[in-house]
Amino acid sequence: MEINFTDLPKAIRLRARSVGPTGERWVATLEETVSSLALKWQFVPREILSGGSESLILAVALKDDSPAVLKVGLPGVCDCKTESYVLRIANGAAYPRLLEHDEEYNALLVERLGARLSDSDLTVSQQIAVLCQTLQEAWIPLQSSQGFMTGGEKARWLLEFIESVWRDLGKPCAEGAQELALSFATEREAAYDPNNSVLVHGDAHSHNALRSFDKKGGYKFVDPDGLFAEPAYDLGISMRGWNDELLVGDAMKLGQARCRTLASFTGINERAIWQWGFIERVSTGLLMLQIGMTQSGVRTLAVADLWAGASISWNR
Repeated sequence: MEINFTDLPKAIRLRARSVGPTGERWVATLEETVSSLALKWQFVPREILSGGSESLILAVALKDDSPAVLKVGLPGVCDCKTESYVLRIANGAAYPRLLEHDEEYNALLVERLGARLSDSDLTVSQQIAVLCQTLQEAWIPLQSSQGFMTGGEKARWLLEFIESVWRDLGKPCAEGAQELALSFATEREAAYDPNNSVLVHGDAHSHNALRSFDKKGGYKFVDPDGLFAEPAYDLGISMRGWNDELLVGDAMKLGQARCRTLASFTGINERAIWQWGFIERVSTGLLMLQIGMTQSGVRTLAVADLWAGASISWNR
């Protein structure tokens, strides 16, 4: 099959463009990179898969004709080295099996999984239930951070990102929403406790949950960021998505109900889930605007503005 490596999914094209010359060089050399890795790891490229926003995701066939997936990360954006650590520690439990890793090319070869949870016929509530169940299988106790970014460091990074990008983009959401996100980030940074931390996924949304072929009816997570943080961080990711469901009604009441659902499924503190969710919603909305995903960014921040006006009950 002839593969056009310049015809990438829109999300990754926008992301590559946003990092400037580095992204342009990465796209220009993808064909050469894949050829080198195919020779080294003995696979045949099949097709570019959709879903990746920070990496090339390529279906391949191994020398025994079994299916696998090649991931080539965008430099400075997608760190396949950290991901390889997560996959090695997980050893196939709630994550795909790691077959190969090449640090020079920032690439991974992993087992092939099935369809994304986001493409299933499940309702949002049912998808949230699946995410919660899979997350509880994916959270891995560690004695220390082992080199992973901590929850405190992530909160600080998000605080600085929101502060600078909100200003650089001309204050695209209400000042109250921005200030509340900064306040929540400060609180989550202070709340970091290694004794209450586990290895979390870091970006556990329904596009990153794929059906597993070796576990009937189950899912596995792909594309982990890998953080040593409180489990509430991962649950906060579900608070930033599904804008349409929130905007058709009372966004605040619907958001609170979602937060309570996440807490009831997992036993995790509602306040922490809400705070991480709000931080992630503001930071993700800003990132979307920054890389050109304007419509999604505007809607994501619109919910943040609605939540900010009524968040006082969650900030006691």
